[in-house]
Amino acid sequence: MKNRAKLLAYPYIVWMAIFIVIPLLLVFFYSITSGNIYEPSSLSFTLEHYSKFFDMLYLNVIWKSFRLAIISTVLCLVLGYPVAYIISKSKQKHRSLLLLFFLLPIWMNFLLRTYAWMAILSPNGFLNKALEFFGLPPIEIMPGQTAVVLGMIYNFLPFMVLPIYTVLSKIDKNVLEAAADLGANSFITFIKIILPLSVPGIVTGITMVFMPAVSTFVISRLLGGGKELLIGNLIEQQFTIYRDWHFGSALSIILMIMILVSMAIMSKVDNNNNDDEGRTAMW
Repeated sequence: MKNRAKLLAYPYIVWMAIFIVIPLLLVFFYSITSGNIYEPSSLSFTLEHYSKFFDMLYLNVIWKSFRLAIISTVLCLVLGYPVAYIISKSKQKHRSLLLLFFLLPIWMNFLLRTYAWMAILSPNGFLNKALEFFGLPPIEIMPGQTAVVLGMIYNFLPFMVLPIYTVLSKIDKNVLEAAADLGANSFITFIKIILPLSVPGIVTGITMVFMPAVSTFVISRLLGGGKELLIGNLIEQQFTIYRDWHFGSALSIILMIMILVSMAIMSKVDNNNNDDEGRTAMW
């Protein structure tokens, strides 16, 4: 049985090696070399691409990318938690329908959804037309950081709601009934029981939203009008416009390390919370 399981794992291992490990090794190789990538003999090892990253221009881009990603992640959490809570508390026959309505937009292409927001937020878009119809002054949202954050929230909100909903829907009702029997009202029950038990879903949701938000380039390019340069746009430009694969690879490695560090921190927080819950259960 074990041999059969190992045999079934081989295609996945080969897939990972071809499409994950080898490309990562190539990116790392280009990040520590310089020269013409089409002439292997001209390549030489160097760390200048990593030192170039510490220029204030690129540090500002990193700071802006993380700042907008954090803002969009926090807003997704603020908006997504109540939605997940409401869906989890709804009747069983209504849950599937509510989830369907909520997840229906993400079945469309990511690019089409972003173009739709361009039609809404542009100076001559639907929003300003509606304000003009009611005699109100237009709002200049796009291009700008506000439009980028709105695009991130719209595209990544389902990835916050789903893990939180999954955890909330699995909370044992006997625990809530026991809290009520002991005199806890709805607010105390939420603060002392529901919220702590939903932390794993919150951590997963934050991770699933923050990672694509900090590395996005389509949303910032379209809704930012090319004026909001984020780390994803910078990496894209190095590969597609400037043809500097070496610096683009170095930026990719640095971004990957930052994301891995962020994931490790969130995992540590999740583990500490699980340990606290275990100690509480023992008491």
